[in-house]
Amino acid sequence: MEQLRNQVIDHTNKINRLRRTIKSANQKVARTRRQRGYNWEDTLVKRFNSVEGWKAFRLGSPSVGLPDILAVSTKENTIYTIEAKSGTNTTLHVPYDQILRCLKWIHTFELYKTRKMIIAFKFLSKKRIGKGEYEHRELREYYKIWDESNPVTNFVCTYDGATYSLVDGKRARLQLEDCFMPFHAVK
Repeated sequence: MEQLRNQVIDHTNKINRLRRTIKSANQKVARTRRQRGYNWEDTLVKRFNSVEGWKAFRLGSPSVGLPDILAVSTKENTIYTIEAKSGTNTTLHVPYDQILRCLKWIHTFELYKTRKMIIAFKFLSKKRIGKGEYEHRELREYYKIWDESNPVTNFVCTYDGATYSLVDGKRARLQLEDCFMPFHAVK
């Protein structure tokens, strides 16, 4: 009986160690993904701030319901709310609620003549092909202007810059204009 009890305890300990290992690995992946996003936001803010007449700010975590970045030029009478997405996949996803919160902010600042909601995509130079496996590809950045005549939906941007709305699991072509940024961007 004692031997059986010890086997059960040993087995339980092995399961708990495995759970901690899996949880730790998942936390590491999530931390890496978040770090990529923060780095991309930080890069965009630095690019805007390097241009005379522009000021940009990271507004905080997504849980506060704010855009990732607010960029303003009083000289140009322009305000941008920016949602930044980066990753190693062939598509990057934008949830509809992030579009709504950005639009809410540009509508709040009616004093600015030009008010745009921009989605900044960065496809990293490595493409994920499997768990922990990557292949080299060209780094690409796209800056898309949300067209308010479109219904607000989840949407994706592909590595080649095409955009598609996602409604009930179905993709439909979504024409979004490219935005010319006031700083030098990667082509």
